[in-house]
Amino acid sequence: MAEEGDKYRSHLSGDGEKHTQWRHGAPPTYDLVNDLFERERTNEWPKGSLEETVQNAVKTWEMELSHKTCLADFKSIHPTKYRFSVNGGVALTGEELLAAGSYNALLRSALPAELRPYFNPNAETFESSHDIFRVALPRGFAWEVLAVYSPPPVVAFKFRHWGYMEGPYKGHAPTGERVEFTGVGVLRVDEELRVEEVEIYYDPGELFAGLVKGEVKDGGDPTASKLQ
Repeated sequence: MAEEGDKYRSHLSGDGEKHTQWRHGAPPTYDLVNDLFERERTNEWPKGSLEETVQNAVKTWEMELSHKTCLADFKSIHPTKYRFSVNGGVALTGEELLAAGSYNALLRSALPAELRPYFNPNAETFESSHDIFRVALPRGFAWEVLAVYSPPPVVAFKFRHWGYMEGPYKGHAPTGERVEFTGVGVLRVDEELRVEEVEIYYDPGELFAGLVKGEVKDGGDPTASKLQ
């Protein structure tokens, strides 16, 4: 369960975080994206349910990945066994994932050649990749569990990720429209419910179809119509 300070994310405060190295010097706040999540989530899962537990666990993992700079400070994963893969691609270790960042990791092995003009994970750093999406989706990128198909130690689930394009994306003007995609994930966890392996499967074309709809400005890619 999440600790006081955020309803959905654990390990943001308390004695266990006294020595945590935060990327921006202090724990993050999630007021905007929590508001979006609560307004538009598909389900409000019962407290203590498997669905709520999985949903909060993934939100906590994303928070740690985005805001903690030292893998030893992560509480949601097994630091030495952890592996992360997307669409059957090469699995990243915890240290490799921490260096790449969540956006680069989600897109590096999943992005087909025809989508590379819209995002090149090999050319983006941790910070630049987060900045791109933070500008395009200023209210945040909400995430929810749609269904959980199996309990620990192998947890299979379906998810939805969404936000509103109220800022520009790589030269494409904001549309104000919702950008979203769905996918499935498989978590393998230990007896302490720390994640040892993550597999994610989704279609990145769903994401970019919403991001490149806007009018092309300087630096935009005129081939955007291919995704519409």
